[in-house]
Amino acid sequence: MDEDAKPNTGEEASTEAAAAATTAAEAASSPMPHAGSESAAEEDVGDLVEKVAELVDEIAAISDFRNAYRRQLCNLSRRIRLLAPMMEEAKEGPRPLPEPSVAALRQLRDALAGAKELLRLGSSGSKIFLVLEREKIMQTFQDITSRLEQALAGISFDELGISDEVREQVELVHAQFKRAKERPDTSDDILFNDLISVYNSSATAIVDPDILRSLSEKLQLVTISDLNQESLTLHEMASGGDPGAVVENVSMLLKKIKDFMQTQDPVIGIAASAANLSPNDNSTFPVVPDDFRCPISLDLMKDPVIVSTGQTYERGCIERWLEAGHDTCPKTQQKLPNKSLTPNFVLRSLIAQWCEANGVEPPKRPAQQSNAPATCTASEHSKVIELLQKLSSQNLADQRAAAGMLRQLAKRSAENRACIGEAGAIPILVSLLPTTDVSTQEHVVTAILNLSIYEENKARIITSGAVPGIVHVLKRGSMEARENSAATLFSLSLVDENKVMIGASGAIPALVLLLGNGSQRGKKDAATALFNLCIYQGNKGKAIRAGLVPILLELLTETESGMVDEALAILAILSSHPEGKAAISSAAAIPILVGVIRNGSARNKENAAAVLVHLCNGEQQQQHLAEAQEQGIVTLLEELAESGTDRGKRKAIQLLERMNRFLKQQSQAQGDAMAQALAQAQTPSQALVQALLADAQLEEPLLPNSSHLPER
Repeated sequence: MDEDAKPNTGEEASTEAAAAATTAAEAASSPMPHAGSESAAEEDVGDLVEKVAELVDEIAAISDFRNAYRRQLCNLSRRIRLLAPMMEEAKEGPRPLPEPSVAALRQLRDALAGAKELLRLGSSGSKIFLVLEREKIMQTFQDITSRLEQALAGISFDELGISDEVREQVELVHAQFKRAKERPDTSDDILFNDLISVYNSSATAIVDPDILRSLSEKLQLVTISDLNQESLTLHEMASGGDPGAVVENVSMLLKKIKDFMQTQDPVIGIAASAANLSPNDNSTFPVVPDDFRCPISLDLMKDPVIVSTGQTYERGCIERWLEAGHDTCPKTQQKLPNKSLTPNFVLRSLIAQWCEANGVEPPKRPAQQSNAPATCTASEHSKVIELLQKLSSQNLADQRAAAGMLRQLAKRSAENRACIGEAGAIPILVSLLPTTDVSTQEHVVTAILNLSIYEENKARIITSGAVPGIVHVLKRGSMEARENSAATLFSLSLVDENKVMIGASGAIPALVLLLGNGSQRGKKDAATALFNLCIYQGNKGKAIRAGLVPILLELLTETESGMVDEALAILAILSSHPEGKAAISSAAAIPILVGVIRNGSARNKENAAAVLVHLCNGEQQQQHLAEAQEQGIVTLLEELAESGTDRGKRKAIQLLERMNRFLKQQSQAQGDAMAQALAQAQTPSQALVQALLADAQLEEPLLPNSSHLPER
């Protein structure tokens, strides 16, 4: 299949991850690397002076510093900017320079590089994280101040050819750095202590509103834009490798601030239409459930979509994240295998139900910006018409060539896709799907796939009756044609109504077959299509009856196939269906699922636990729990409950609760059985004693008594 023909995919953009606060602070205090045996002869003095001047200019361009360190950052930036005239004069100064002057310039260069990193962090880093890292930040301030003071102390104004006027200015800057080194600034202790108290509190703890108000004002987190930007910065820090637990706690702290701000202004985080809800009674405004909030913006989601890791985000937020060059899931930091976005219709429905139950008008989906490309030119239109005439001819060679050309044109741009669709090409292409010519069929189905990326063409393809023809190719075409048929069905199934039609067309058994015996790309395309189709409840039974479950379990055991992620995601969906649960149970899946929880990725552990939650419920609960216990699952669940994803933690806790009840019942049953056995069991000596006592009772009249004694 054409590399760029897959829906919602593109070249993976490489991006430089944002540095975490601690890493940036350490980098700021480290000297800039350079050769260990540099000398004036080995390093061009002009380049060194240019580099120092360049660093001064770059620092001057950094602004908008965070409130917690605004004074310190502004002072540092202002003092460095005052060095610019010295560096301009140094560019025209005498050459060569003595080694001591070169060494002083190197020292100044390294100190400025550290200052630049610190100022960048102070300008674009997380406001909350900067305060939490107070000790490291203040230590870095001191280190850089000291290094700048030492570097300026070593500068020889005469050797650099610095004028008296500029010399006086630099000497003043040097004196300021010297005083700052001897009398370090202090940060806001109240802000730090308030932030730490909220940071360390539990998620359900009630926080003093005055503290939250103070934090919001001092951290300048007072508008929806401020809160969204802080949330995005936190996720970028996580993308750069910052400890997940820290980012999670900071996100929880940010959520508390946002919840507080919402009580002050109900419009924050809610659709604008929700402002109709009693603005004078803020205390009764409902708190939005966490699962209904976008993890990036923390807002109530209007158009929730699922990324390939299974996490759900607001469409606009995740699109901006991807457009910024990120190729990871913001919440889990897993690399995204593709950038497709699947509407989460179930969650959208739940959000609508919650809004109705709480008297909030359901959020309106943002109006989709018209991405209709510009109308094609007359020459382009005539070229397409010419190709359609060839496509409609009875000449096989002309048909093949025209289909191949339309395939390429549809691949190149949205404008071409719109132009071809509007020219009426789709019904003609659909009519050629049953062709027996392999190359023509491959070109036709791939052209339809490429055209389907343009939203308006999806409706044209469906109304042209294309689905049966696509399923025909999926069943009987070449491997390439089958791959692209599966990808086309996935693209069409992105429209919710089409899931029902595709499911009823007989496509699901053919997709299951491709998943089982297709090429690597074919398996990926089939898995993606099946996952999306099985979101609709009515398609789950069809997939299960087509034999999907055994194939998925087989893929789980073939780690080299690279299909573990997809197989588990589909299995998690099917396990909620009664037939799916029965099929998984009968396939001896427990050891495989426990193995995934033991050795799998975070996302796979989560999905494996989700499947087990469904299995360990109902008629066979005891049997499955006993089998899972034998596989050593208890310790694994305890680890998952502590360090898994949010959903993974919830599933692990559910399983642990059921396992604890099962073990308690099992222990009680064993105790009852043992007591009953002890009550029934008798030792031989006990039996003999009881027999003798019985005999004695029977013979009692024969025992001697006073009447039997002889007279004396």
